[in-house]
Amino acid sequence: MAILKHKTNKNMNYGDALDYLLFQHDEYTMKPILDEQGRKQLRDEYYIDGINCEPMFFEKECEMVNKKYHKNYRYDEIKSHHYVLSFDPSDKTERGLTGEKAQQLGLEFARKNFPGHQMLVVTHTDGHNHSGNIHVHIVLNSVRKETVAEEDFMERPCDHKAGYKHHQTRALLSHLQKSLMELCEREKLHQIDLLSPSASKITQEEYWAQRRGQKNLDEINKQIIEDGYIPTQTNFQTQKQKIRDAVDELAVVSKSFEDFQSQLFEKYKITVTEKRGRYSYHLPEREKNISERSLGTHYGKEYLSNIYGSRAVVEIPDTRPTKDYDPNYDYHADPIAIIYIRSNLRLVTDLQTCVKAQQSQVYAHKVKLTNLKQMAETIVYVRIW
Repeated sequence: MAILKHKTNKNMNYGDALDYLLFQHDEYTMKPILDEQGRKQLRDEYYIDGINCEPMFFEKECEMVNKKYHKNYRYDEIKSHHYVLSFDPSDKTERGLTGEKAQQLGLEFARKNFPGHQMLVVTHTDGHNHSGNIHVHIVLNSVRKETVAEEDFMERPCDHKAGYKHHQTRALLSHLQKSLMELCEREKLHQIDLLSPSASKITQEEYWAQRRGQKNLDEINKQIIEDGYIPTQTNFQTQKQKIRDAVDELAVVSKSFEDFQSQLFEKYKITVTEKRGRYSYHLPEREKNISERSLGTHYGKEYLSNIYGSRAVVEIPDTRPTKDYDPNYDYHADPIAIIYIRSNLRLVTDLQTCVKAQQSQVYAHKVKLTNLKQMAETIVYVRIW
């Protein structure tokens, strides 16, 4: 499957992008990997081209365009955009995709969708963590160098003129995803529907946060094992993944939103609220809420409302014969028989973890009265026995 990634860069040093594309870097620290003499090491295999610029002079030529149009001199301006076309690893073995072919596809994609911009187009064949998937990097200067013909996907009248900046919007992103899908279909490459919202939305930032967290956890656990102890946690989870796992577990056994809300808080201390037809989740160790949009379509109100009560909880019937208390029976000689006596005793409700009780004083007062009755019945039951 081919996917499209995008990120912006406010770094004024355009040479850093070229440095990353040409030389080997550590995936976690993003620092260059040096040899025994302290020199940077070139990547094992790469293909590089420049559009509207010489690739090795990308930095200088971008600075000249920025100076000409008086753009990109403030620290908070977006200096460049970085797009990545990542192809399925099986495209290499099953569909005959090579680095040279991917480079040509990347150049075609860049010229079609970012006309007039200065661009670096670089193909790597190793993939993240040596996974083997071929991917193409497209790094473009945010300021357009040349005026080009106006295209249908350009939203503003100035989007085709020289001196104006690249304008990334949702509509443009949808156009780029559609363009990539058409490219893969034409070349008979594996693809997915990029236009449909993701059921579980994992961003590039979350992906790398999980990778770094797992690496740190492995190092800690290694020391724990060396000290002769057993680690209590072996798999690192991001905060978003904690919410996804909790929702996946509890949504199917909840009868309503209120039940789902209560169970989520009581078991995982996760608070879920509804505002303007959308859910937002809050973890105790986090200040800001996490929206349903950042988690995926399977964690929003529209999807979960159809899940509540859809899978009934299967209860195994108690086939043991129950009976009322018999004053003539010797329960001391047969203490197991006490278990089968009918009882109306119930567990009390914890007010400190009950979400509904915290939101309504009337409901909290009702729970207090019910708890007192249950405690009184329990005391009577204990005194009898």
